[in-house]
Amino acid sequence: MEDLKGIFLNELEHSQEKIFRICVSYTKDTEEAKDLFQEVLVNIWKSLPKFKGDSSLSTWIYRITINVSLRYKTNLIKNRFRFSRIKSISIESVSSQAEESPDEKKLKLLRACIRELNEVDKAVITLHLEELPYKEICLITGLKENTVAVRVKRIKEKLLNCIKAKL
Repeated sequence: MEDLKGIFLNELEHSQEKIFRICVSYTKDTEEAKDLFQEVLVNIWKSLPKFKGDSSLSTWIYRITINVSLRYKTNLIKNRFRFSRIKSISIESVSSQAEESPDEKKLKLLRACIRELNEVDKAVITLHLEELPYKEICLITGLKENTVAVRVKRIKEKLLNCIKAKL
């Protein structure tokens, strides 16, 4: 078990940026993504004794990341529905919008369009953008490799149309 923890910490150090970017895809801002990232790490750590080695450690970590992100989003939607009457505008968010570079605007548009996708498509494209091979995406999502390839192509078209519509 001690060896597994060392391997886990090494793998986590190697993939923490990818995990965080996945979290960003399921949240509305960086602070919320940080909260989700922490929740993902806690869930991975708690689940570590259950790791059987049926897949690579990184695949297992990404699967947990996607599952926790989906649960987080579901719970967030439920909470937003309860408090939908309360609306507020953050002064920080208004001032930060004025300072965005063109690349940041494009990235923000892409993230907004990814958030509009259904959950399976969101998982597939997020993992694809993290440059995971189709075989690993298959292991994480449970889809067949051909299905992943077709979905990636269709999702790219959807995202391109979405971005064009928002420009």
